[in-house]
Amino acid sequence: MRRSVFLGLLACCAVCALEQRQDFLKAVTSIRRVYVDKLNGGDQAQHIRDMIITSLQNSNLFIITENEDKADAVVRGSAEDLIFTESHQSSDGVNAHTQISLPGTNGSTSGRNSNRTGIGMTVGDHESQQTTERKHESVATVRLVSKDGDVIWSTTQESQGGKLKGASKDVADKITKKLLDDIQKARNALTTPKLEPASVVKSPR
Repeated sequence: MRRSVFLGLLACCAVCALEQRQDFLKAVTSIRRVYVDKLNGGDQAQHIRDMIITSLQNSNLFIITENEDKADAVVRGSAEDLIFTESHQSSDGVNAHTQISLPGTNGSTSGRNSNRTGIGMTVGDHESQQTTERKHESVATVRLVSKDGDVIWSTTQESQGGKLKGASKDVADKITKKLLDDIQKARNALTTPKLEPASVVKSPR
């Protein structure tokens, strides 16, 4: 009984997921023109907006328009572009090690006492080091909204940049790549052939 209920729930979840992919793919493929709205987050957010416009334009997925009235969907959201300095400090204290040898038996077989006293000491220097590192970090949360106000798709991407790409451009490219990947996943899920049960071959008698 429990197994049947569990399998039934799995089937319902699979059907719901398939319907969601169908709705998403239908909504996205019906979009021809997209308007990228001003992002919340101040002046730096507008720099990321420009990067998103360029990235979407280069993907040839939509026609990017500056006229919101002509758009089939709008990209809205917020973004931050931060440049800051991190400080790291490390220090080493003084290390001291002392050895004292008091007068007493020297441990030889003769059993004679020694009147010698020995003292040894090792001292390490104190070292302190401070380093600063300049960092650039960008983050953006965007959503694709239809004319009716329905959220078709959304994502959050962040980046600290790289050697050959700034943080803002990397975030914009990640947003476009995520959208393209989700569209491709939806298409693959809808075009996957259903597995038919294997026919039973009877062996000749």
